[in-house]
Amino acid sequence: MLTVPIRQLGESERATVERILDQDPYAGAQIAERVAAHGLNWWRSDGRIYGYGSGRRVESLCWSGAHLVPVCATPPAVAAFAELLGADPRICSSIIGRSEAVLDLWERLGGHWGPARDVRPNQPLLVADRESPIPPDPEVRLVRSTEVDQLFPAAVSMYTEEVGVSPLLDDGGRGYRRRIAELVRGKRAYARFVGDRVVFKAELAIVTSRTTQVQGVWVDPEYRGRGLAAAAMAAVVRDALRRVAPTVSLYVNDYNTPARRVYARCGFVQQGSFATVLF
Repeated sequence: MLTVPIRQLGESERATVERILDQDPYAGAQIAERVAAHGLNWWRSDGRIYGYGSGRRVESLCWSGAHLVPVCATPPAVAAFAELLGADPRICSSIIGRSEAVLDLWERLGGHWGPARDVRPNQPLLVADRESPIPPDPEVRLVRSTEVDQLFPAAVSMYTEEVGVSPLLDDGGRGYRRRIAELVRGKRAYARFVGDRVVFKAELAIVTSRTTQVQGVWVDPEYRGRGLAAAAMAAVVRDALRRVAPTVSLYVNDYNTPARRVYARCGFVQQGSFATVLF
């Protein structure tokens, strides 16, 4: 029996959830987007939100679904979430969020859920709230709905390189292709084309009223080292700030020195650190 003040939250507590998400709009972006789209009735979405706090006051959140995402999670909250989640088999494919909470969760859950495929303990969280100081690449633009077939191979290459497994394994890539097409339809996918070939791509994977999170940044290996990425990212940042959200955020592996140099040139500033546990 749980001996900690933790419970699943429902639609009647939506204002409380939104208040906590607003305290950390970057770590909470993935949850905030889902709450805005689906509310807190778990059967209408793909996960559940648990709250931790004494009495009726909630001070920490944890999203449990395809990903496990703690937000504003204090050490006692992490212990409570781990006690609850560790009682059941793992359903998430990753744990993502502020590094302190994620690593504490994983230390407590690892014995229940078995080994991780990869643990990335230090991923700088970067934020830009103004256009880049370098000129944007005028050739970077939104991908058109008729160009999904050209974008998809680049997206597969990026995913395989970044995550370490191919998105084609489970269902031949059908689900992943639907996601890419969805981003294109939503005017969230950017690319630079040379003929029909994508040589740079990036997506706005998450959009909230506070930020948009860039993921899937990729440069064709044959075009790396030519200075293409910085101007391309400057174009993404400019359009996203003008059209989508007041800030642009992303997180990057600490060992990816070339990417971190690119983001620094584009005006991104570090706002803490994320960690990711991949299964």
